[in-house]
Amino acid sequence: MTNLPGGDPAARTAPRDGALDGYLDHTLTEAVVTSAAEEWDSAEADRKAEADRRAAQEAASKEAADTVLKAFGGVRGMVDMTLPGLVFILTFNITHQVPAAAWAALGLSAVFVVVRLVRRETIQHAFSGVFGVAIGAWIAMKTGKAEDFYLPGLLYNVGYCLALAVSALVRWPLVGLMLGPVTGEMFTWRTQNPGRLAAYTKATWAWVVIMGIKPVILFPLYFTHNTSLLGWLKTALGIPALVLAMYVTWRILVKAPPPIKAEVED
Repeated sequence: MTNLPGGDPAARTAPRDGALDGYLDHTLTEAVVTSAAEEWDSAEADRKAEADRRAAQEAASKEAADTVLKAFGGVRGMVDMTLPGLVFILTFNITHQVPAAAWAALGLSAVFVVVRLVRRETIQHAFSGVFGVAIGAWIAMKTGKAEDFYLPGLLYNVGYCLALAVSALVRWPLVGLMLGPVTGEMFTWRTQNPGRLAAYTKATWAWVVIMGIKPVILFPLYFTHNTSLLGWLKTALGIPALVLAMYVTWRILVKAPPPIKAEVED
């Protein structure tokens, strides 16, 4: 304490001990609250960015998965490949003539190709149908056995399943080879995207199992020469098996990493 009037200036301006403690507590509290708010905002921004990234990946995966139906020609492609076989068995049951049934199926396939040409649509699947029907019709007319109309399709189915299995074993899954150009990733899934390679391999094995059911059921019927039952069952198993295989593939690819677009030179 000083004897000068007014006392010591430092003594006059210094806060009391209680006030100083309150001031420090207030300042520290503000600093903690500010720091916590900044951390919260940063964490929220990170969470939002991660959610946006995941949403973008899910959208990209779904878009890629949606190409499955497109790659196999859609509903129209399935009809083009299935309906001629149905027309064959219907005509054969009515006429009991192999040539009449064969020409009816071949004529319908040709109509599909012409319609697609007029509409300027791709004829890939319609032409595949014409090619398969033409071979089956030629064999059936040569042998005189109606069941031989379905023999090329059965052999193709077996060969297709074997090709699928071999491609999965050598890590070049056929589903990836078919969908890569459609999704724009080409073959990046094999060298840059291991998760997608695993998904394509899994989908390829699913095709082996699902499509392998058809020859297992139909080949015994072929050797019984029961053309009517063979034709109806082949038609009945055609589209449902294909739809199931595509749906399983879609489910697998929806959960797979999004495709990495291939860089193509101009």
